[in-house]
Amino acid sequence: MSEATVRDPASLPVLDVQGVHKRFGEHPVLRGIDLTVDRHEVVVLIGASGSGKSTLLKTINLLEQVDDGRILLGDQDITDPRADADRVRARIGVVFQHYNLFPHMNVLDNVTLASRKVFRAPRAEAERTGLALLSRIGLGDKAGEYPDRLSGGQQQRVAIARAIATDPELLLLDEITSALDPQLVGEVLDLVRELKTSGSTIVMATHEMSFARRVADRVVYLKDGVIVESGPPAQIFERPEREETREFLRRLRDPFSA
Repeated sequence: MSEATVRDPASLPVLDVQGVHKRFGEHPVLRGIDLTVDRHEVVVLIGASGSGKSTLLKTINLLEQVDDGRILLGDQDITDPRADADRVRARIGVVFQHYNLFPHMNVLDNVTLASRKVFRAPRAEAERTGLALLSRIGLGDKAGEYPDRLSGGQQQRVAIARAIATDPELLLLDEITSALDPQLVGEVLDLVRELKTSGSTIVMATHEMSFARRVADRVVYLKDGVIVESGPPAQIFERPEREETREFLRRLRDPFSA
């Protein structure tokens, strides 16, 4: 590659998914996904259950191997077999619908675990950062509590704090409110909105359409493992170009419609 074609890594997308395919047995789940995510961008994936949203997030975090195509994190092809999966995952924060906190560790130890064990930060430094994060999300007084003493919304906020404690390049959020009681959803989504304001780069799958409309820079509608339509929230929710998108949104408004 000539010097004239070398790009500054800072100008590259944070994430570049190129022609990704994934099958489980004979069943194709992702069928040629192309997706780029720029720095500080929030991309929201929508679609029915089984559309491929969660599988796509798992391939990005290398929890599932792609069958074809490649995924770049910055300038690194993370689907290259020579890529160190642990080093890649250390650059990505992930939060799933189930909080996955370690029940035998208190809140502060959960939040600081990666900083101490993966990045080898001194305990005192990691705990200063962890306490500041917990205070920021309104849980500073819960640092010494164990997860089973927290509400579901509090546990999910701790899981998000744990994911951002190492200042990841990319944050993946997979249906993080689907296991919560309705009255707890707002406090978690408020935190995601704050992360957007602070400049985090986020790819999230959600069924909360009103939230997607408010927080997304771009909404991506998946169906049967294919990106059907992608665009700003106003376009997707108010002026969708594809009939499949219009039908999906109609069914959300009236789940009993034919």
